[in-house]
Amino acid sequence: MRTALLQSSGRPGSVAENLRVLDEAAGRAAAAGAALLAAPELFLTGYAIGDGIGRLAEPADGDSADAIAETATRHGIAVAYGYPERDGETVYNSVQLISADGTRLANYRKTHLFGCFERDHFTPGDQAVVQAELNGLTVGLMICYDVEFPENVRAHALAGTDLLVVPTAQMHPFQFVAESMIPVRAFENQMYVAYVNRVGQEGEFEFVGLSTLAGPDGVARTRAGRAEQLVLADADPAFLAASREANPYLKDRRPGLYGPLV
Repeated sequence: MRTALLQSSGRPGSVAENLRVLDEAAGRAAAAGAALLAAPELFLTGYAIGDGIGRLAEPADGDSADAIAETATRHGIAVAYGYPERDGETVYNSVQLISADGTRLANYRKTHLFGCFERDHFTPGDQAVVQAELNGLTVGLMICYDVEFPENVRAHALAGTDLLVVPTAQMHPFQFVAESMIPVRAFENQMYVAYVNRVGQEGEFEFVGLSTLAGPDGVARTRAGRAEQLVLADADPAFLAASREANPYLKDRRPGLYGPLV
């Protein structure tokens, strides 16, 4: 499944402009043969917008979800996007996956909040593994800091995730996560990992780009630079199956030894 990663911060604070950017990227990605477009963490609104997070937060089935469903349908491409989700008085840092026919397939709430900024504006989710079937692959959802906890990604591996989609807002000086950790996560858990980042300066944060799709062999299939880019790579089910057959990590686990870890 060809997957497109939209490395962009859009226009922080403007939902309408970010919907336009997403629509334009969906058209380009679909024209390049992609079946899935992934956008960064909080792409719908922007990340460093302070109290605008609460003001612009929407329910999972809100107006923006409808607009993105229309984009997905018109271009014939599934879309995963980060946004602040409002559920009553509670706001979550979420990612939603919408299919190419406009169906809302899955919604994930970030479980590990990073730093004071996120803890001040969001409530953590409590469901570690959220998945959906897409084009013959089991797609899992996660957000940024979540992927830095090996237990989180291993839970997806044990649940059968083939492609883990990780919208992120990775900032300086933590670029080693994109460069080194993501390929390792893909290898040790025998899955594809699509890590799609914001880029440039937002308030006090400098987002480093370097979006990547890493394969189960630990090799990056594509890697963006430090500018706005749309990059594409394939998640190949046949290669994944062969890699899982050859790599013994998951088969050689001894869960009975790991109880003290939790």
